[in-house]
Amino acid sequence: MPVINVEDLTDKDKALMEVNQLKIEVKLQRWLTSKCCEEIKDYIQAGVDEDTLVKGISEEKNPFKEKGGCVLC
Repeated sequence: MPVINVEDLTDKDKALMEVNQLKIEVKLQRWLTSKCCEEIKDYIQAGVDEDTLVKGISEEKNPFKEKGGCVLC
């Protein structure tokens, strides 16, 4: 996709781009926020058992655990 420098466009070209964008956006299906929030909540609760952010990482599977300490003499 070519890069378009908006400053080089005429006012007519800018208006045409805006109209085309609005035509695309008007075709998008809109959902109620309350419905979306409920679906997101249900999705999160369904996967809570496998979610490492909620459950944490077990020590044997943690790749970032400290392997050993450093002793200074």
